[in-house]
Amino acid sequence: MKLLCSQSDLSTNLSLVSRAVPSRPNHPVLANILLQADAETNQVSLTAFDLSLGIRTSFSAEVWQGGAIAIPAKLLLDITSRLPEGEITLDDEASEASTGEGLIVTLTPKSGYYQLRAMSAEDFPELPIIEDAEPINLTAAALIEGLRGSLFATSADETKQVLTGVHLSVKQDTLEFGATDGHRLAVVETTNERPLGGSGELEVTVPSKALRELERMLAHHAADDAIALYLDQGQVIFEWQHQRLTSRTLEGQYPAYRQLIPRQFERQVTVDRKQFLSTLERIAVLADQKNNIVKLTIDHAAQELTLSCEAQEMGSGRESIPAEISGEDIEIAFNVKYLMEGLKALPSSEIQMHINQNLTPVIFTPLGGLKMTYLAMPVQMRS
Repeated sequence: MKLLCSQSDLSTNLSLVSRAVPSRPNHPVLANILLQADAETNQVSLTAFDLSLGIRTSFSAEVWQGGAIAIPAKLLLDITSRLPEGEITLDDEASEASTGEGLIVTLTPKSGYYQLRAMSAEDFPELPIIEDAEPINLTAAALIEGLRGSLFATSADETKQVLTGVHLSVKQDTLEFGATDGHRLAVVETTNERPLGGSGELEVTVPSKALRELERMLAHHAADDAIALYLDQGQVIFEWQHQRLTSRTLEGQYPAYRQLIPRQFERQVTVDRKQFLSTLERIAVLADQKNNIVKLTIDHAAQELTLSCEAQEMGSGRESIPAEISGEDIEIAFNVKYLMEGLKALPSSEIQMHINQNLTPVIFTPLGGLKMTYLAMPVQMRS
C-alpha cells in the first residue's frame, strides 16, 4: 500500500474516528484504526470499532497502490496532528522485527519520517452491515435539533441501561426524541423534510455515547444533507456522504413517557429564557455550596418570579425577574442543575412554565419554534 494525502485530511478524519477507539480494549487490534486505500477510486477510509460503536469516514487521496492495514490509533493521531500542513506519503512494508515478522507503516512528511509497528487488516473486526434493508431517509437538521434537545436528559446510571439512551420514534413526517433519567424528561418533535423509505415507522433506543458522536459529526454538514437510517435486530446504522456510524441498540422496554406529562395546569409563567438562566447561574454558586436546591417563588400580584437559595453557614441569595403569571402564588423548589440544563436546551427567547402543585411535575416549553417539552420533578422544601 502506498498513498499521498494532505496532513489536514488525515488529521481531521483520524480525530473523528478515534472517538470509537476503546480506552481499554479487550483485544489488542481494537486499539488500532483500520486504514484502507483504494487505487481505483483514490479514496482512503478510516475505521474504528469498539464492538459497540463503530465509525467509518473516508477522504480523497492519491493512491498509488491499494491495500489495508491496522495502525495504532493514539500514536497515529498524536503524530499526524502535530505534523505541519502539507503532503504526507504513507506506505507499509513487511519487516523483520526483533521479535519476528512484523508490519511497519512509514509516514513521510516533508521534513523526515516516522515508522509505526502495525497489525494485519485481517485481524480487525468487520463493521456490522444490514442486508436487504430499506433505508429511512432523514435530514441532518431534524437529527441535530432532536439530539440537542434530548441527549442532556439521559441517565448516566448503567444499572438502568435503557435510560442511558435516547428513544427515537420515526413516523411518516416527524421524528420524536425522548430521554429521561427518572428525575426529568425531555421530548423533542422535529419535522422530517425527506420522504421515508422502508416501512416508514420505527421505534428504537440508541446509546447516548453513539448519538453524541453522531451529533458531533453532523455539526459540520449542511442542514438539508440526507442521512440514511438502517435498523436491524440489535443494530442501527446512520450513513451519509463518506461517513458511517454504527451502534448496538439498547434492549428493554423504554418507559411510556407520554403518560407522565400532565394535560391540564393550574398556573402558567412566561419568562425571558436568558434572564432566567443567567439569574439561575448566579444563584447556583450558593446552591452548589449546600444541596443544589433553588427555590422559585411565583408572585401573581407583583408579576415576578423570585429565585432564592439558603446555604447555611455560607450565606444566601435572592433575585427577582419580571414574568407574566396566571394562577395563584406558589413556592416550588428544584435541583438547580436540572433547571439550568433544561433552560440551555430550550431553543427560544421566551419560555413557559406550566405548574400544578409544588410536588407535581412542572413542564417547560419554548414559545415558538421547535416543539419541545421538558419535564422536571420538584423537590421537597425543608422548613
